[in-house]
Amino acid sequence: MTEKKGRVFSGARPTGRQHLGNYLGAIRNYVALQDEYECVYCIVDLHALTTVEDTLNLRQNTLDMALDFLAAGIRPDESIVFIQSHVPQVAELHLILSMVSPLGKLTDLPTFKEKVRQQPHNINYGLVGYPVLMTADIVLYKANVVPVGIDQAPHLEFARETVRSFNYRYNTDVLIEPQMKNTEVPKVLGIDGVEKMGKSLNNHIELASTPEETQQRVMQMVTDPQRMRRTDPGRPEVCNVFSMHKVFSPAEEVSMIDTECRRAGIGCVDCKKRFAANLNQHLAPFRARRNELALKPAYVQDVLDDGAQRARAIAEQTMRDVRQAVGLP
Repeated sequence: MTEKKGRVFSGARPTGRQHLGNYLGAIRNYVALQDEYECVYCIVDLHALTTVEDTLNLRQNTLDMALDFLAAGIRPDESIVFIQSHVPQVAELHLILSMVSPLGKLTDLPTFKEKVRQQPHNINYGLVGYPVLMTADIVLYKANVVPVGIDQAPHLEFARETVRSFNYRYNTDVLIEPQMKNTEVPKVLGIDGVEKMGKSLNNHIELASTPEETQQRVMQMVTDPQRMRRTDPGRPEVCNVFSMHKVFSPAEEVSMIDTECRRAGIGCVDCKKRFAANLNQHLAPFRARRNELALKPAYVQDVLDDGAQRARAIAEQTMRDVRQAVGLP
């Protein structure tokens, strides 16, 4: 067995069935990292409470995320997969770390400002303290590496600063300063071609959709805004559909589309149909595995329970060291 390079931690909010942005920005990377690292993957249901007011679907959303993780190739016999709230030590560490987290830095983070813009009616304490809880998640499991997209980079830098502040204040080296590992596709645009893909904007393409549903969503994708007619030459470099072709279509087809689009040899409708076909072909094995796992809810629950038990063992050892460093009885 190849010796692992270290421990990776990453968490994702349970927003339900995962979409293409989640896959390219995180899940695909999660699967690949297992070959080199000891991986800890968390479904962060406590984080989800900062942006939702109705939790009726939270449990089902959590199960859907677990199904997507496992269907995509996360191996629970090697990696720890669990639900955040099933490890209560994270709340204790969050509280302790809040004592070394300057309020000004939290409110100045670009992600906080964005959430204030998106949900001005629900600016809660948890939203302000979101990066502190995220830091607690990471350092609780002594993660060396955290895979993040560009939008989460400020949060990870905050986590690194928090670790330094904690270790300095309490004259210890208990907490590990995590390193950032950028994801291969840092930002995925939605079908509108403008905003980041997300369910709240309804500009997403779900991984578990049927082939017919997938094609319908793809046909709604915005292409080159300056290409108004079929006979107009296109600009693949500004087309969101073409950017997805480069990920999911064969290299020779990508080259052909690049050339033909520029000379109006291929239209946007045909371009979208080709992408939809290639995307459905790519996702077919995932969908088959997901359907199979959905028929085994007891197995999925066992995976999450076992993951939580393994995570708690690491977490409690970390908290013993933290309590001692802080001077708590």
